Amino acid sequence: MEEKGGVPLLTAKLTAQLAKCTVFLALAATLAACGGSPTGGTNLKDAPSDIAAVYKARCLNCHGNDLQGRVGANTNLQQVGSRMSYEEITAQIKQGEGLMPGFADTLSEKEIDGLADWLASKQ
Repeated sequence: MEEKGGVPLLTAKLTAQLAKCTVFLALAATLAACGGSPTGGTNLKDAPSDIAAVYKARCLNCHGNDLQGRVGANTNLQQVGSRMSYEEITAQIKQGEGLMPGFADTLSEKEIDGLADWLASKQ
């Protein structure tokens, strides 16, 4: 059997395959955290109905039905207005950042402004 750095080649190949599977499973688990059913949560009750509909369609999967966030601490929007201004929230929605995609091409200015105004009120 051939060796690679003192390790049998077959063992090295198996180790590489196991590492790839581990990375794939970690990625799948992260993406699954963005899933969920679009039921309205308690924090959506104060949103105007049109803005709640946009949130449910575009934001809920990663930010949760109670704004609690599903993909890390930064996705929690329950008090986002205390850490970000209206302008910063608007820019975040339009441009995205990190794992969050930008929505400038998929949401109207009215929808973005409505979301930003509502979220800025979350103190």
